[in-house]
Order: sequence, then structure tokens, then C-alpha cells
Amino acid sequence: MDLAEVIRLLENIVRTGTVTEIDEEKWRVRVKSGELDSTWLRWNAQRAGAFSFWVPPSVGEQVWFLCLGGNTTAAIIGGSLYSNDNPAPGISAKEMIVTAPDGAKFRYSAEAGALQVSGIKSATVEASVKVLLKTPLVECTEMLKTKNFTVTEGGKMQGDFTHTGGAFISNGVQVDDHGHGAVQRGGSWTEGTK
Repeated sequence: MDLAEVIRLLENIVRTGTVTEIDEEKWRVRVKSGELDSTWLRWNAQRAGAFSFWVPPSVGEQVWFLCLGGNTTAAIIGGSLYSNDNPAPGISAKEMIVTAPDGAKFRYSAEAGALQVSGIKSATVEASVKVLLKTPLVECTEMLKTKNFTVTEGGKMQGDFTHTGGAFISNGVQVDDHGHGAVQRGGSWTEGTK
């Protein structure tokens, strides 16, 4: 092996390029790096064992890749780089932000101690035992729908309420179907409900 070949291999150990194609089923991408159009390359995963992450690269994403022994056909994508086409979604060292192609954003600010999720259409949490919200206030700005509920320490209700189907019982009295004793015509009060 001559010196020029050794230098070429050394120069190829680490390269940068842009993703041109992706095969999600085989976890491979093709990369354009200078004059090089790569073969299908695997990308780095944060974890790929008992705990596993799936965040595939996207076309147009700038990446860096390691070429084992300088051989570009045996390269592995090491990670991504911010670029003019794909700038960083944040500017603070005290926040973590994850964005998605549909505009969804997951943001945590350590400075404010605040978690924000925005731009999503729906969210599902499935738990076989319990979901606990331990906070002084849970606020819902629109419709809150529940199959059943229990209030253990009182509260207040305001506005109009409509009750249909089933019994409505308050302090042992069925409000929607009960009788009054000792009823008299005129302005007298009844003796109570039963």
C-alpha cells in the first residue's frame, strides 16, 4: 500500500454528509459526502437493547459517519449536525427540546421548571394500576369526560348542569324522584324530604 492510499484512508475515517435516502424497514440511509454517494449505512441508536429508541434520520439531515479502516463501504452514521437547513430548535443551555415533522414540540425548561408539549392532536396514557397527578391544581380549559368519579373533600360547581339517565342522590335523598311530607296548600314550608 503506497503513501497516497494510506493518506486517503486516513482522510476517510470521519466524514460529513447529507442524508439522501432512508430505508426505515432495514434501518439504513444513503449519504452524499462531496463526490461520494454512499452505500446503505446503519445509523447510531441511543439504545438498542432492553431499552430501545426509534428516532430515524430524515432526508436532508446533515450527519457525520465513521469509516472503519477508512473504508466508506463499511461506514456507520455516528450522529447528526445542525445546519442552515435544519437549525437547532432551541438556544438555551438550560432547556431540552424535541420537535417532530408535523410541528409537535416537547420542551422542558430547567430555568422555569416547566414542561410543555404542544402541536399534538391527541395523547394516550395507558396504565394498568393507576395514574397519579400530585399537584395543588389540575386545570382543564375545555370538556372533561369521565366514566365515573369520586370527590373526597368537597368543592364547588358553577353554571348549568343537565342530568339524564340514572339516579341523582344527595345526602341520602334521590333528588330527581322523592316525596315531601305534611304538604299544605299556600305559603307553608314542607317538613322536609324523604
